[in-house]
Amino acid sequence: MRAPAFWWKEGPTLTARLLWPIGWVYGALTTRRMRRPGADCGPPVICIGNFVAGGAGKTPTAIAVAQALLALGRKPIFLSRGYGSDATAPRLVDPARHKAADVGDEPLLLAAIAPCVVSADKLEGARACVAAGADVIVMDDGLQNPALTKALRIAVVDGAVGIGNGLCVPAGPLRAPLAAQWPHVDALVVIGDGEPGAALGRAAEALGKPVLRGLLAPEPGMAMGLAGREVIAFAGIGRPEKFFDTLRGLGAEVIETEAFPDHHAFTAREIAGLQGRAKRRGAALVTTEKDAVRLGPAAEQLLTLPVRLAMEDQAGLMGLLKRLPSAVPLRPAQTSRDFATPTPYPSPQGGGERQAPRPDHSDH
Repeated sequence: MRAPAFWWKEGPTLTARLLWPIGWVYGALTTRRMRRPGADCGPPVICIGNFVAGGAGKTPTAIAVAQALLALGRKPIFLSRGYGSDATAPRLVDPARHKAADVGDEPLLLAAIAPCVVSADKLEGARACVAAGADVIVMDDGLQNPALTKALRIAVVDGAVGIGNGLCVPAGPLRAPLAAQWPHVDALVVIGDGEPGAALGRAAEALGKPVLRGLLAPEPGMAMGLAGREVIAFAGIGRPEKFFDTLRGLGAEVIETEAFPDHHAFTAREIAGLQGRAKRRGAALVTTEKDAVRLGPAAEQLLTLPVRLAMEDQAGLMGLLKRLPSAVPLRPAQTSRDFATPTPYPSPQGGGERQAPRPDHSDH
């Protein structure tokens, strides 16, 4: 889904006002769901989420958190829904064998840093993380999902757009009214500059919540190679315009852009068309790291620009993580069956993947 442009207008447009009643109901239902108690799976759970639908920088933040945990000697394992995954049960990501269709695009990026489990059901996924040896679980998304008790809840905000028009889906980008979400947030991460993000930072500080700020920094070597170069850029992420602006900021001459919906499954025809346009204009074809993992071998024929979150106050992040409790030992009633290791592929006996319970699709 591509976020409608009217979501990000400063004030509600006519379309947003017409959709407001539906958004009110959606927000009320999400608010009620967020109040449900969660299950304790043993290790502390860190949730990296956001207030709105769409991208805000959750995955780079999750990676930065996991790297900080590793530096502290912890054993983090990521837990992700795995958007687009065909898994019917919790699956431990193997970057050497799995493709985006198997586990989703973001889990492939996460698994390059620390082990990652994908699961549509958060509780089953957490149990799989425990079985895989996690002493802390880093959940990529799920701020509005009440399935698990969370030890640290971090909301990530795109500083340039904040919460848009401040209305709930489909009238605006919010997953629930902002006032209803603040009690479920322990810290705020604002990525990039902009008054919308700065305003949210001030609101968080007024509520006594720590605010961390950072920037998405492109990989230096690739960034230098793009300066002064003509490129055709394409992206299927939450806000493709942010990627295009990053390229311009690096000095690249962006002569064409193509925006696709987030998590878009590219067809061979689409890629061939983009390659043809680049060849005709003598330009380089460039995309994001997240898009590249969905392209498979085709990614080798274009340029990829990786980005990482550079925190302005790394000590502040480390301070939050140092306060996390140790993993709680499993209770005797929790048997090995409850925490069975996820099966990535069918067993030799032909039993296939174990059947998952009914998935919890409230992964917001």
